[in-house]
Amino acid sequence: MKNRNYLIRLVPILIAVVAVLFQRCSADKITNQAGRTARLALSTEQETKLGLQAYREVLSQSDTINSGPEYETVRRCAERLTAATGEWGKDFRWEVSLVRSPQVNAFCLPGGKICVYTGILPVTRNETGLAVVMGHEMAHATLRHGSERILQQQATNTLLSGVSWSLGNMDYNQRRAIMGAIGAGAQYGVLNAFSREHESEADSIGLFTMARAGYDPREATAFWERMSSASGGKAPPEFLSTHPAHSTRIERLKKDLPKAIEIYEAGTRR
Repeated sequence: MKNRNYLIRLVPILIAVVAVLFQRCSADKITNQAGRTARLALSTEQETKLGLQAYREVLSQSDTINSGPEYETVRRCAERLTAATGEWGKDFRWEVSLVRSPQVNAFCLPGGKICVYTGILPVTRNETGLAVVMGHEMAHATLRHGSERILQQQATNTLLSGVSWSLGNMDYNQRRAIMGAIGAGAQYGVLNAFSREHESEADSIGLFTMARAGYDPREATAFWERMSSASGGKAPPEFLSTHPAHSTRIERLKKDLPKAIEIYEAGTRR
């Protein structure tokens, strides 16, 4: 009888596993810009629509800057970088906005909507430093990382729901403790690692994009060293973070630099 109860409890988990397999098999499969096989939750049209919606929402709540030397630098950098995205960005409807905010941040939404916060400009220092940041953020969009993360999150939520249903007759506090432990394991063991992989891909692709745009890629390591100093050593341990440690990031960029410098120098000779 006990064995039968255990088998019954496994049914929701097995259903969840089948559902996840179906999600993956029915998802679009591509070879992304970094040469890695990726499965996507959204079509390019869906990504563009969601990106535009989120962009408009951000701008409606922001103090945007539409003139002046900082704006012109951001606009010029965006023009050079978008031209260097090649076939991966040719169908994007690129737009860029400069937002007055102390946040040390920038992002690029699916479909090519870019926001740069003024708080990051003291760290970028110059247009080449800005190209490091913007090239990285634009690479997330051309790599279609957002759509890939949605599929990963959907799969995780489906599996967690299956486990939750299988524990339905358990004491509430015990069930809550188990679900918390499994959720933390999924976050730190799967989702964070997945996100760090995306960050590393965006670092590489962004580096090559800025080199094609005529920006010296050697500035990338200098920028991340400044970011490390700006964080004051307050970053969480790498396994707890969605981003690689600054030291890890710098070491990986150094490995990509020879190829990036070759691209950059070939462009300057033309």
